[in-house]
Amino acid sequence: MTIKVKAKLSDGVVNVKLLMKHPMETGRRIDTATGNKIPAHHVNELTCTWKGEVLFRSNLGPAVSKNPYLSFKVKGPKSGDELLFSSVDNKGETDQGKVIIP
Repeated sequence: MTIKVKAKLSDGVVNVKLLMKHPMETGRRIDTATGNKIPAHHVNELTCTWKGEVLFRSNLGPAVSKNPYLSFKVKGPKSGDELLFSSVDNKGETDQGKVIIP
């Protein structure tokens, strides 16, 4: 799992665009080679923090497509501030990403 983030400040509002590379398996697909179900593997939670404060938290699940893309806007952070992102999937795997606002 990887998290790629871009942020752009415009008129006091930060536009955040985030792409996570993750298979997002539902647990319902069948492997055509073996005939067995492919085990569920999906992101459960994504969190964005700024100066220790949670700005954005999303609960995801198996209904979200492969390599999820999220976008949101937030007021408060300024140029030079750092936004931190963390995610946890249903297998307990974690990932982190960050972006410094230009």
